[in-house]
Amino acid sequence: MKNGLIGNNIFKWKSITIILLFLSAWMVLSCGTGGADSQGQTLTTVLDRNVLNCGVSPGLAGFSNPNTAGEWEGLDVDVCRATAAAVFGDNTKVSYVPLTAKERFTALQSGEIDLLVRNTTWTATRDSSLGLNFTGVSYYDGQGFLVRKSLGAKVGKDLDGATVCMQAGTTTELNLADYFRNNKLSYSPVTLDTPQQIVEGFESARCDVLTSDKSQLIALRTTLVDPNSAVILDEVISKEPLGPIVRQGDDQWFNIVKWVLYVMIGAEEYGLNSQNADAMLTNPDAPSEVKRMLSIEGEIYKNLGLSEEWGYNVISQVGNYGEVYARNVGKDSPLQLARGFNRQWTEGGLLYAMPFR
Repeated sequence: MKNGLIGNNIFKWKSITIILLFLSAWMVLSCGTGGADSQGQTLTTVLDRNVLNCGVSPGLAGFSNPNTAGEWEGLDVDVCRATAAAVFGDNTKVSYVPLTAKERFTALQSGEIDLLVRNTTWTATRDSSLGLNFTGVSYYDGQGFLVRKSLGAKVGKDLDGATVCMQAGTTTELNLADYFRNNKLSYSPVTLDTPQQIVEGFESARCDVLTSDKSQLIALRTTLVDPNSAVILDEVISKEPLGPIVRQGDDQWFNIVKWVLYVMIGAEEYGLNSQNADAMLTNPDAPSEVKRMLSIEGEIYKNLGLSEEWGYNVISQVGNYGEVYARNVGKDSPLQLARGFNRQWTEGGLLYAMPFR
């Protein structure tokens, strides 16, 4: 009788185990199907709306700023335009949504925008805790100090006891705290919401120093009543890799934005630009990488869910990375920023497009 009970119990446990395994497999398959169904959801939404909603800074010269005609321009804006060119074949189909640093992530998480390109630093915490994905680096930057010349500071360690203005909701707050603590210095923080407010704080002598990414400090210095009254110290106290961001959960959209950035970077490396894009289409001697960027060879466009002309539209309508850099922040712009780390890897910089193959 005892053996019979044991046998019955073993049979029952085997049956329960089989049922549980079946339910687990069903749940995995169901989740997998749900994930597959969500692929392309953002692209479909954007196409149905017939416009790309792109989050940008409310006003940062060289990156995202309305010009005198009210048209948005800048390096970040051009990434938005390039994405629209790839998706629609028309770089003008963008609705720009100006966002403060505190608003930007919520706007993307909630679906108010499809893409965030707003001088935003890629960090471990942001990458792992917000439900968002950085698609690459569009500008390598670092935090610095803008100080009054009358202060007489030459390096960061001369700022002991200074009052420092900074923007809320940015990486500058933690970087500054780390720098002063590590160097056993004291400071008084003044945290404000927008770049304009920190400039006003500096102009009104509310603070002695502005701290932010160096590219932003250069842009903000040009807005001072007397730009010659302030100087940007040579010192860089952090790494600030800035790049486009999308929501997690839609790999197709993630791939599209990522490869739009790579086609801009790769095009510069291989000599493809807005002026020769048409000629490259019919040039049998064009580099193989260029032929794949232009869909003359390969089927990358099918994998992305875009038209064959996607790469051509990006380069012909917006330009390669070098063209975008030069006109917005580089030699053809008022900012005159040197390429520095934002040179191609072949020239000693950090720009490196993944292979088109």
